[in-house]
Amino acid sequence: METARTLVLVAATVTCGLTAGLFYGFSCSVMPALARAEDRTFIEVMQRINKAILNGWFVLGFVGALLATAAAVALHLPSDGHDVLPATIAALVLYIAMIGVTRSVNIPLNDELEAAGSPQRIADPAAVRSRFEARWVRFNVLRTLLSTGALACLAWALILNGQS
Repeated sequence: METARTLVLVAATVTCGLTAGLFYGFSCSVMPALARAEDRTFIEVMQRINKAILNGWFVLGFVGALLATAAAVALHLPSDGHDVLPATIAALVLYIAMIGVTRSVNIPLNDELEAAGSPQRIADPAAVRSRFEARWVRFNVLRTLLSTGALACLAWALILNGQS
């Protein structure tokens, strides 16, 4: 049982780290670089990213972190796993909050950007961009903080798991 708990905690930590790293990368490099791009270029690149990210590798990390963290909570529910339980529950709550932000803010903004159509055919690309960029960036920073918080909780859970 202890081996399973440890392996699931490692899986949760790694997959959560991949997701946190993705959002962090967007926060500190992709979006600042795109902030300097022309409106049509910004829209085109974001539309391409939003299509390209929908792949199995992304799903493995994004959904895998949720499933592995939930499994870590379940595996630590028995009385001998309670030292790790608060940290794993905190990680799960933070990660679910990040998914909530993604589903309620970032995905609808991505869908709205896609619905604007081809950047070359958009009559007012500056207006399309202004409805998207600032809000998407602000909530991506929130996703970064939530998923990084979940990662920190999982790292702490691994330390506690190793001590017990």
